[in-house]
Amino acid sequence: MSCTISQSLIYLYNWCGKELILSLGEVLSIDISSNHLVSEIPENIASMTKLNSLNLSRNNLWGKLPENFGQLKMFESLNLSRNQLSGRIPSSFSSLNFLSVLDLSYNNLSGRTPLSAQLQSFNSSQYMGNLGLCGPPVTQKCPGDETTQDPGITSGNKSDCNTEGDNDGLIYLGFYASIVLGFLMGFWDVYGTLLLKISWRYAYFQVLNDTKDWIYVTTALHKEKMQRILQR
Repeated sequence: MSCTISQSLIYLYNWCGKELILSLGEVLSIDISSNHLVSEIPENIASMTKLNSLNLSRNNLWGKLPENFGQLKMFESLNLSRNQLSGRIPSSFSSLNFLSVLDLSYNNLSGRTPLSAQLQSFNSSQYMGNLGLCGPPVTQKCPGDETTQDPGITSGNKSDCNTEGDNDGLIYLGFYASIVLGFLMGFWDVYGTLLLKISWRYAYFQVLNDTKDWIYVTTALHKEKMQRILQR
């Protein structure tokens, strides 16, 4: 066991039948790994408010994780691997914002892992060996995840499709409306002017007559020319 202890506050702490003189308010680091300890993790460990490193790995610790672990705001490293701990990971773990090292592997933990940017940043290997754990970063999905997500995804896709369909309908409607409007404006520009201005109307029909005569004459000449070629 190695602890960093300040003697400013002395507290008599009893754990596993052994009396340890600890200054709970000033302890910074505890390493009791590989000591064959058989015990629960005491709830009042959260009284060590300045504790930033705890290693209890490779023992025979059992029971549930203390609910008040989240009170250890200064936690940077926590290793509880290879014990017999059971139950869920307390939601208070989401408050461990400075946690940079975490290993809960090879216990009997179960339930959904708490959601926090800090906890989800760890590799799934640091949770492995807990067959009952589910949710990210654990690869195993929690019961009900698929049934709750699929309708949302499906409805989202449907809403997207409906939105796209509505947009396409508006585009086509605007396109056809612009065609009709353009035709009406062009029709009125030409024929409205002819109706209102007599001189322009006469000139327009004169052009039509001249064009008709030119087409008739040109067609007749080409016809006569083709007949001569065929006769030769």
